[in-house]
Amino acid sequence: MINDRAKKFNGIPLSILDLAMINEGSDAGQSFKNSVDLAQHAEKWGFNRFWLAEHHNMPGVASSATSVIIGHVAGATETIRVGAGGVMLPNHAPLVIAEQFGTLDALYPGRIDLGLGRAPGSDQATAYALRRTLHSSGDDFPEQLDELRSYFKYDPTARVRAFPGEGQDIPIWLLGSSDFSARLAAELGLPFSFASHFAPTYMMHALNLYHRNFKPSKDLEKPYTMLGINIIAADTDEKAQWLATSHQQLFLNIRRGMTTQFKPPIDDVDAVWSNFEKTAVTELLDWPSTIVGSPETVKRKLEAFMDMTKADECIISSGIFNHEDRLRSYEIVADMME
Repeated sequence: MINDRAKKFNGIPLSILDLAMINEGSDAGQSFKNSVDLAQHAEKWGFNRFWLAEHHNMPGVASSATSVIIGHVAGATETIRVGAGGVMLPNHAPLVIAEQFGTLDALYPGRIDLGLGRAPGSDQATAYALRRTLHSSGDDFPEQLDELRSYFKYDPTARVRAFPGEGQDIPIWLLGSSDFSARLAAELGLPFSFASHFAPTYMMHALNLYHRNFKPSKDLEKPYTMLGINIIAADTDEKAQWLATSHQQLFLNIRRGMTTQFKPPIDDVDAVWSNFEKTAVTELLDWPSTIVGSPETVKRKLEAFMDMTKADECIISSGIFNHEDRLRSYEIVADMME
């Protein structure tokens, strides 16, 4: 579960969630170079894991072929855990995911995580293009999960077997932004990661459900939670607030139903949104989902987040346009780790 070389912040390991954002005026190739560079720095700085998320039909996100980029990042690093945060299982045949992650684990043994979600990671038209049907709405996620897990078991009598995959011990996480996956992870005794970086309203409810209903399993003896949080750090509060306008524009455009490449920071964010939009976006991107500020501000608010949630681990997303500024943001956090 924990990389032996990982450092900790107040006794808690920290990880990174990367969306391989495509900057305005750039392309996916540069995005992947940035992801690899960030992962290499993260490994050196002592972060525990580096996860990539599956999204589709979004011109600003390059991690749609999630298993491919996971392999690319794992091949460019040596010790950091690399995985999916997550693969949207309803988009795929469970056998395909078992084979893909069995292959990744064979190539990079002991370093691959398989985080699973049940959302489409896209709109309905894109979901249909991926699945060729909309029959799967996510309600059959438990059955799909059971099928996927069966392929990792050694069963010479099974009619369909995953090679690679069979007999391999690949950690499976359940991801969620509501209580569905919290209940299922508790029932199955699996680690649970909550998307508090964009759904903070349901965070404490989901955590309480998970802890209250957790059943020990061969995979996990006691509950283990990892919470998503946005952190945009800079040497001053003022610069961090300026950098954060890229992240604010991303959520504003999502709210408007627009998909664009990731936009550079702007001096006057109030010029691009209405008062109603400002209220909606700033409420979503306020603490506890998001921390923006100087090292002192980030440390104080991250400590408060951990005190409130009692998380076992935090996974950090940093929506920052310039690659050097993003590296600096994570370096600031890394400097806080023991």
